[in-house]
Amino acid sequence: MTDTPLEQAAPKPQMTKMQRWWDSDFMYSFRHAPVAVVSFVVVVLLVMAAVCAPLLAPYDPFNPATLNLMNGFTPPGEANAFTGESFLLGTDDQGRDVFSTILYGMRISLFVGFSAVLLAMVLGVFLGLVAGYVGGWTETIIMRVADVQLTFPAILVAMLIFGIAKGITPAEYRDQMAIWVLILAIGLSDWVQFARVVRGTTLVEKNKEYVQAAKLIGRSPLAIMLKHILPNVLSPVLVIATISLALAIIAEATLSFLGVGAPPTKPSLGTLIRIGQEFMFSGEWWILLFPAGTLLALALSINLLGDWLRDALNPRMR
Repeated sequence: MTDTPLEQAAPKPQMTKMQRWWDSDFMYSFRHAPVAVVSFVVVVLLVMAAVCAPLLAPYDPFNPATLNLMNGFTPPGEANAFTGESFLLGTDDQGRDVFSTILYGMRISLFVGFSAVLLAMVLGVFLGLVAGYVGGWTETIIMRVADVQLTFPAILVAMLIFGIAKGITPAEYRDQMAIWVLILAIGLSDWVQFARVVRGTTLVEKNKEYVQAAKLIGRSPLAIMLKHILPNVLSPVLVIATISLALAIIAEATLSFLGVGAPPTKPSLGTLIRIGQEFMFSGEWWILLFPAGTLLALALSINLLGDWLRDALNPRMR
């Protein structure tokens, strides 16, 4: 039995936005990239574990009332010889549950990383837009400052900014402001990559027809940069932000490991690693291994996700 003309001409059901998004080239590339899928799952699990730390952590490691020094140096999964308590990942020298300290420490590392990247992205994108669109002496000054900063390792620039900012902070507020000073130091040391990429893209975009049309109808330079050029430079910015997040987390861990980062009252993963390495050769290996493994898994997963995102958003790779 053949279909009638009306049945043959019946329109196909329209796809919903979710279906179109799921069938897009971006999601097709994601579904067929096992490394990206695994990395995404690991990042989501770690971020959710950090966000839900008060609900998941069996102890509050930063509450002195819950600490028992007799629980110090308890191996993972073993009962303490004095108190009889056991801990999933063991305890450190102060009797703090390592699993709980990792969850709370990861919250600080992720907060510093996200905030620092956001600061670097906003500053770098704005300066890159201005340098590329305005040109002249404005572009020369911005890019020469960027070139000078690139001659120094980012971690040294962060340490310099951290030292200056902490030095001008009143002594009674230094521990309270340490996290914000750390965000400022890492953010100001990482804006150059955003500025250079955005400037190069802006130099190409500002000569296109839609920008010339915006000038003809009297749009202001700021409106042209923010409403017309900015949406066309976000793809490379997103890739840089993803990779910079991993670098910012590592930079925070490095500064904290060196003792110039997060305060001891609010230790991050870097602080926990610094504490753990003091006991590495005395047999308490778990104090170092588990925080270091968490930092490695977090940074590596974000980096691998950023590498896939770079290829997925690159039209030459399609």
